[in-house]
Amino acid sequence: MIKLFKVKEKQRELAESANGKPPGKKQSAGELRLHKDISELNLPKTCTISFPNGKDDLMNFEVTIRPDEGYYLGGTFVFSFQISPIYPHEAPKVKCKTKVYHPNIDLEGNVCLNILREDWKPVLNINTIIYGLYHLFTEPNHEDPLNHDAAAVLRDNPKMFESNVRRAMAGGYVGQTFFPRCV
Repeated sequence: MIKLFKVKEKQRELAESANGKPPGKKQSAGELRLHKDISELNLPKTCTISFPNGKDDLMNFEVTIRPDEGYYLGGTFVFSFQISPIYPHEAPKVKCKTKVYHPNIDLEGNVCLNILREDWKPVLNINTIIYGLYHLFTEPNHEDPLNHDAAAVLRDNPKMFESNVRRAMAGGYVGQTFFPRCV
């Protein structure tokens, strides 16, 4: 038994001396799966992905969505993704970093998207989530809201909702809430 450990130690020392640093950190299953998901991304032309902490930190990234239709046409919305080491067995944590007047995104950036909560399954991937987020901007859903005020206006007065969205995106107040410019 002791000899086995000595052989392993010797192999590690040889590897370190060969390239001057210890062998690379082993990737978790979540990192491997995320690497696969990212390499297979097929984003709409209105979406981009970036790694603010560098490409070495795949588990934290941002997705920017610029809707090309609907109420949010012309806006720029940034979402942060935090991926758990046990991904895909746990859904990514997604937050909207852009303050937005939206029935499915609250003022703290929490996102109401069923596949990020109760409908998450390990067969889903990052691409699915990005398309789901994009769909929230093209078809906001007043039936499952986080921002109940926005949902009520969308349901009862779509023209007023559109006006509120335009004012918020241009950088202005909707009710008592100020929204920074995002167009």
